[in-house]
Amino acid sequence: MTKGKIMYDKNDVEILGCESLYKGFFKCNKFTLKHKLFSGEWSQPIQREFFERGKAAALLAYDKAQDAVILVEQFRFGAMDSKKSPWLLELIAGMIDEGEDAQEVAKREAFEEAGLVIDQCQFMLSYFVSPGGTTETIDLFVANVDSRNVEGVFGLAEEGEDIRVHVVPREQAYQWVQSGKIDNAATIIGLQWLQLNYKNGLNI
Repeated sequence: MTKGKIMYDKNDVEILGCESLYKGFFKCNKFTLKHKLFSGEWSQPIQREFFERGKAAALLAYDKAQDAVILVEQFRFGAMDSKKSPWLLELIAGMIDEGEDAQEVAKREAFEEAGLVIDQCQFMLSYFVSPGGTTETIDLFVANVDSRNVEGVFGLAEEGEDIRVHVVPREQAYQWVQSGKIDNAATIIGLQWLQLNYKNGLNI
């Protein structure tokens, strides 16, 4: 922090109005707001359009005995401009509905997307996905699993899911992060966290 300066918080923002632009599976709202400037003055009213997706939970399923991770592969239309493929290798993940517990969502998605029954998982970290344009946050968890008989295609047909499971050695998965083969944020963050912490005796 710069010497002599203070850190602002949400009390230094005033929301002047909110207009709903779209409301469906997701929402898009246009906010009119002002906020404190580093000079101590207030900004002029500004407008920002935000994609309101809610909160999500993601799980890094790690087999300590085999030193391997479980990744899921599925089609993502948002990656159509990728020079590689719109089928991405990802962590297990799902949206958190109002009133749900993030950890329980991670466990539920583990069963729906990979056939895994998770007894306990450890909180890793939480982060904003892209706070310049969306309010979405992701809570990341890690769990110890037995990967020896994990295989197949999973997902809920009624939600259009077609998810293939992969068991990948930890070092291989991290090499894919370094080479850019894995190029989505939650998976990169989770695998980097694992690379930093797997030798420290994970509490899972």
